[in-house]
Amino acid sequence: MNPIVTVQDAVTAFADFMEPTDAELDAIEQEMPVILADIDLLDAYIVTLDRTPTELDERRIRRARRRALAARVALVNRTVGTRLPGGAA
Repeated sequence: MNPIVTVQDAVTAFADFMEPTDAELDAIEQEMPVILADIDLLDAYIVTLDRTPTELDERRIRRARRRALAARVALVNRTVGTRLPGGAA
């Protein structure tokens, strides 16, 4: 009979000292409009999963898609001046 053993490292992989850094929190804050726009787009798709989309549903999806794209473009335009680490171009 083989004993059942848990992998302790996997269970406690995120200890107290492994909090996100200020730079990581700033990056999340910058990406938050994109995240929220993607959530709105997913919500629009979820509404239509169990039914045939109406004209109103299709407009909602198109609007959400445009907002998500605009948020991504705005994020790229804000970050285009920053340099990548390691000298990558």
